[in-house]
Amino acid sequence: MTPLMTFVKALIVLLLCTPMAFASVSSTNEFDQVLIGKNNNDKEIAIEWLVDNQPAATAKPILRAWLEGNLFYYKNKKSEDYQQLFIIAARNGKQAESIWESKQLVVSRSRDFAKVRVNNKLRSLIRVQLASLGLNSPDAVIRLQAVDGLLGQTDGEIIKRFAAQLNVEPDTKVQQRLQLALSVSTALDSSAPTPVRTAAVNTLSDYKQAIVLQTLNKLQPQSLDPDLSAAVERGLDKYHQSQRLYSGVETVFFGLSLGSVLVLAGIGLAITFGVMGVINMAHGELIMIGAYTTYVMQQLLPQQSGTALLLSIPMAFIISGLVGIAIERSVIRHLYGRPLETLLATFGISLILQQAVRSIFSPLNRSVSTPDWMAGAWELNPMLSLTYNRLYIILFCALVFISMVMILKRTPLGLQVRAVSQNRAMARAMGIRSERVDALTFGLGSGVAGVAGVALSQLTNVGPNMGQAYIIDSFMVVVFGGVGNLWGTLVAGLGLGLFNKLLEPWAGAVLAKILMLVFIILFIQKRPRGLFPQRGRAAES
Repeated sequence: MTPLMTFVKALIVLLLCTPMAFASVSSTNEFDQVLIGKNNNDKEIAIEWLVDNQPAATAKPILRAWLEGNLFYYKNKKSEDYQQLFIIAARNGKQAESIWESKQLVVSRSRDFAKVRVNNKLRSLIRVQLASLGLNSPDAVIRLQAVDGLLGQTDGEIIKRFAAQLNVEPDTKVQQRLQLALSVSTALDSSAPTPVRTAAVNTLSDYKQAIVLQTLNKLQPQSLDPDLSAAVERGLDKYHQSQRLYSGVETVFFGLSLGSVLVLAGIGLAITFGVMGVINMAHGELIMIGAYTTYVMQQLLPQQSGTALLLSIPMAFIISGLVGIAIERSVIRHLYGRPLETLLATFGISLILQQAVRSIFSPLNRSVSTPDWMAGAWELNPMLSLTYNRLYIILFCALVFISMVMILKRTPLGLQVRAVSQNRAMARAMGIRSERVDALTFGLGSGVAGVAGVALSQLTNVGPNMGQAYIIDSFMVVVFGGVGNLWGTLVAGLGLGLFNKLLEPWAGAVLAKILMLVFIILFIQKRPRGLFPQRGRAAES
């Protein structure tokens, strides 16, 4: 073998035996240069350096901006900021912020900036590092979010971090979530002893997170030890049983919220229909006026949606009540004792009110913003969340109902309303001015309809036709519960709401509504005066 061949062979052996060297990162400048480059292995090293050597307050915004595609480098060679990294929060943003210094740079030309490249592997690593950073936070909520972000990860380094954190974690909720993460990893570890995996599966069965079902479904089709397989089956049965239970609780909650809406929509109609015998087809438009009042109040107080919503309640009651009194004094008082004519007259009034709203606010639907304290949901457990807006509407319905009962039971107006509703002729003989009672009663019922509109504005868009969706339901609640009886309205509204939501999963929304209507028709055939009929000589007749 010639000396040249010997030298070449030795050089090849030396190159093969020498470990591949990657770029090292020891400063912010080197970090910038690595991210600008195209070597993804070097970028992984840079990510680890950033997490290990920089505070979380610095590392997290950089990683998050990189993950979201908002990390750029400056490529204008004429500038002193050449090849420095900047964060641009929005695509059309005019300000770029340096990742290391509190320095702002005006984005005069977008072509001066180039995005830092990232692939799927780097995205996965960034997500893991972002979640891992939260484990060191002094805030228990952030630590809990960090563990949730890593649930299902089986990487050995992450599991070691979880185990180490569990030994020093003071918060009970975070301890439980760490235990869940470790149990998931152990259950999926085929190299672990069967008794250990079985114990991990039994631990998983006590949790209700979605990762539990995913883990057990991964284990089910595998060829497992009989004890482990039995533990998986028990865990699946327990999880599905909990799902059915909390799904039923959620259905009841949605039924109560729908029933509360029906009660709010029907309670005003129950008063006017029961006392005056007026078939008010404009009741839905009075609800609409209350909803538009909420919209107008939020336009007047654009930065204070919560205050605007609270002020809308008395304003909607006053405005809808005044409109109701105007309707009663101008039209209804001439048609007492002629229910079919009141139906036609109020139907015409409803069309007039709709057109008036279209002329003032346009035919387009208007959106009413939800205050921060009504947004989101109350999470009782991972399987059951109760939305705050529906929860507040249930409480609001209870408050309105109690207020109406107190008005009718504890005030002179309530005494007169009950007297007129039971026997109008006798009430007149006792000196009660029935015309005044009629006007105030119609105004009271209309005001409550306006308050219902405030509640409905938090569930649906506000539009000229929104009242038409609730007029039929309002009459069904009143007739089913008993004309003029508030307790009947409450029971009927909540009952029909629950009945509707229980039928919807298997019958569908339309068929459920039809079945509910058929049920009411059959019930009225047996009890024409509803669940709680009005008492009194006039009522009996």
